[in-house]
Amino acid sequence: MTRTLLPVLTVVAAIVAIWYAAAIWLNAPWALDSAARADRELGFSELVADTWSQDKPKLPAPHQVAVEVWDTTVEKKITSKRSLVYHAWITLSATLAGFALGTLLGIALAVGIVYNRTMDMSVMPWVIASQTIPILAIAPMIIVVLNAVGISGLLPKAVISMYLSFFPVVVGMVKGLRSPDAMQLDQMRTWNASAQQTFWKLRLPSSMPYLFTSLKIGVAASLVGAIVGELPTGAVAGLGARLLAGSYYGQTIQIWSALFMAAALAAALVALIGLVQRVTLERMGMAR
Repeated sequence: MTRTLLPVLTVVAAIVAIWYAAAIWLNAPWALDSAARADRELGFSELVADTWSQDKPKLPAPHQVAVEVWDTTVEKKITSKRSLVYHAWITLSATLAGFALGTLLGIALAVGIVYNRTMDMSVMPWVIASQTIPILAIAPMIIVVLNAVGISGLLPKAVISMYLSFFPVVVGMVKGLRSPDAMQLDQMRTWNASAQQTFWKLRLPSSMPYLFTSLKIGVAASLVGAIVGELPTGAVAGLGARLLAGSYYGQTIQIWSALFMAAALAAALVALIGLVQRVTLERMGMAR
């Protein structure tokens, strides 16, 4: 436990120290300018105190972000429009919907690519090419097209999440379904196994480690897609809306608190998938 925690805590302490130093550096011009207009001089301790307590700093200090996160999670009712928990739930809903759609689409495409030569030669290049299009460019197009046919709300954001999350699932599942070696496939043919039996008894179980690894990447990408999907819609709820509102009004502390909530949400989702992976692989008799 000590060997695991000590390196992590050391890195975290270093990041926090650099963060505090950067806050002094970036916020000092405003503090010095304000002092000059008031015809007074700032000592070093006063300068540090000012740069770590500004209302709209260029870079908020860690304790300012921590206080903002505490105030908007613990001190606010979860139904309040100022609660980060409320906004995180709005984003989480779109994330989970998009992640589910992306996972189903990715698995379906992977099965088709593995079992169909035509799909392997035609679909796979397009799957790869789809990820070269910047999501910030395609998100408004998706929203406009879906709004034109009367679809709004959660689904457009879920579609954007699906667009980002299906790719790692496709790649991981294709690799996993093709992971059995020639000897194992020959053994299944020796037993006169059908294609379906080979899939369920050999290919699918062999793909589980690859699938869960790709799901961890996919769920994080899905969260990014949900946040990006909230930006061009002018949404009033969700972590993307908090980021947008903070940007409009120069509320950098609000922006950073929303970023930390998004990071915590992504970490929780990845940890949940990791837990399901560990339980599933243990029940299947596979090594961790």
